[in-house]
Amino acid sequence: MNIEQLMEKLGRSGITVILKVDDERMAEGGEPWTLVMSGPGLGPEGLVRAESSSLSDCLEQGIIRLRSRPGDWEWLAYMS
Repeated sequence: MNIEQLMEKLGRSGITVILKVDDERMAEGGEPWTLVMSGPGLGPEGLVRAESSSLSDCLEQGIIRLRSRPGDWEWLAYMS
């Protein structure tokens, strides 16, 4: 997955993406990766949020949740 290309396409689709890694959760063996997507591109559905122990899983969960929303998200199938 080309993360830069993914982020650029999401931004052009009206989505703000925040990706975070939390050192405290990492030290505790938790799920340190958090992905939050918001913005007008999501319509009235609101936020998309995913958390995971790995970056790739976190991005994959976020993409799956976004694809389940109304809108033209077919191109996301080619990003994973």
